[in-house]
Amino acid sequence: MNLNTVINIAKGQIGMAEDDYRAMLERVTGKASLKLMTDRQKTAVLDEMKRMGFQKTGGKRAPAARRDVRYCHVLWGLLHKAGVANVAGAKGLNAFIRSRYGAAWGAVPIDIDRMTDAKQISTVIEALQAWCKRHNIPTELPREGDRK
Repeated sequence: MNLNTVINIAKGQIGMAEDDYRAMLERVTGKASLKLMTDRQKTAVLDEMKRMGFQKTGGKRAPAARRDVRYCHVLWGLLHKAGVANVAGAKGLNAFIRSRYGAAWGAVPIDIDRMTDAKQISTVIEALQAWCKRHNIPTELPREGDRK
């Protein structure tokens, strides 16, 4: 994976707005575009993004910090596995949240894993559970003692 790709992934993971991103590029390298940078400057940008919270996960997303957000991922996975949700993973879940709640909430985070408002997360869970119910998809997870 080239540095431009990793930097763009990092930008999305830490939820940087475009103007904040450009300002950070300018602050770190004196240049506001990756196209104008050397690989050494791009590495400096990536180091700054790591300092800001980017964690390279080797292609797999790290689990969300909040249990309720992880449950949103589980519900979305059930919907996708059943063929109800077309786009798998966080990309599809994030698109669902933006389309469903963007206007009502005024703004939604670029990534569900960045959500912190328990009421909003609960609203998403309720919507996903209702969607599962409409398609007869069980949403109860097995209890610890029931797992084999």
